[in-house]
Amino acid sequence: MKRPSVLFINRVYPPVRGATGRVLRDLAHAFARDGWDVTVLTTGPKAGIFQDGPVTVRRIEASGRKSISAYFGVWLRLLYTALMLPRYNMVVTLTDPPMLVVAGRILARFKRSSHMHWCHDLYPDILPVLGLNIPNKVMNFLKATSRRAMKSCDRVVVVGRCMAKHLAFTGLDMSKVTIIPNWPDLELSNFSAIKVEGGKSNSSTNGTMKTGKAALSAAAQAQATSESSRSPIRIKGAANGNFAAKARGALKQRPFFLDESPKFRVLYAGNLGRAHPVSTILEAAAMLSPDHSEIEFVFVGEGAGYDRIAYERARRGLDNIRLLPAQPVSRLKELMESGDVHLISMKHEAAGMLVPSKLYAALAAGRPCILIGPDHTETARVIREYGAGAIVEQGNAKKLAAEILRMRMDGDCWFAAMSGASRAGKEFSPDHSISSWIRSARD
Repeated sequence: MKRPSVLFINRVYPPVRGATGRVLRDLAHAFARDGWDVTVLTTGPKAGIFQDGPVTVRRIEASGRKSISAYFGVWLRLLYTALMLPRYNMVVTLTDPPMLVVAGRILARFKRSSHMHWCHDLYPDILPVLGLNIPNKVMNFLKATSRRAMKSCDRVVVVGRCMAKHLAFTGLDMSKVTIIPNWPDLELSNFSAIKVEGGKSNSSTNGTMKTGKAALSAAAQAQATSESSRSPIRIKGAANGNFAAKARGALKQRPFFLDESPKFRVLYAGNLGRAHPVSTILEAAAMLSPDHSEIEFVFVGEGAGYDRIAYERARRGLDNIRLLPAQPVSRLKELMESGDVHLISMKHEAAGMLVPSKLYAALAAGRPCILIGPDHTETARVIREYGAGAIVEQGNAKKLAAEILRMRMDGDCWFAAMSGASRAGKEFSPDHSISSWIRSARD
């Protein structure tokens, strides 16, 4: 019997950096383990056909420039290349470059394939939020074209409830929409049945992905057997300093930072693009700097926002800010666990149009989160439902500083949020989301 085939299309795929590429690789390998013939069409510095374990990767050469003309050029070339490929049973489009759902719909209709759209960012709606000044007539045309393409999809997978609600208002048939949250890096998951190492699958099921009750049972068993050894000791009072550091010390884990004096670290790890404002964070850092030098703001990653932070740090003399480049995967777990509190920043206008993936990394590390952004989003809802941290509106630096200080000074408060984050981390695991994806594809 011939295996079903699937073509994934996205601008980025490892080793090219990008959050959508990371989860795409995890999913592509899971599809291959489930018995699919998997091909990924993507871009890179060099064109060619490569094997990533069981996954065939077709790359077209692209410079990586981020301009409207560059994105449109990539969009056209991805569509042209896909049309030249053999027919696949299923086409799955992501959202990089923007409007890829339209290309996927053209391809699916031409090839008579089924079409699933994996909506990470809602285009073109989010373009003005990113600072692009698009004439109303052009925006209306893009929206209408995108919605027609989505309505003709066999299924649309969205990464948050707020995104599904936004699409419902546009008239999309909700029976076609499936909500599947994204997931953290597999390196952060202590009990995932799915691991990808060097392009090869490493699974406790001898090549067959665990799904449904089997995966959940294995996860629960692994969690139960290690709970006593992983649970951090309780530390009360501000005199104990860095709560996360104390917890790591109790578990004899290697620290990411080797400072002689302990710090209470407020960590922002990930991209700082146009949808992730930094002004409120900078103001809070300035407020805390004079009297709380033990609180350090650490930014790790890349994006336009990092240049702004570096400039303001130098201009204001904010020694409580540390900037680091993106870290290798081998250090990811140590990095995420080094933060006492994780920050997530999001523009108010972006509500329902994106879900920051850094939320799931912080939860997997069992660290409290503070969202600086809109209250009516998936990120805020998860933090609130699990008691995993706090929500602060953009522009309220005083409240942000107060929330950070509260977690710094109150060990019980910090541990309560940490417990909530740990509970959420178990729910938003790779096993849960990837199993849901496989079931949706089979349906």
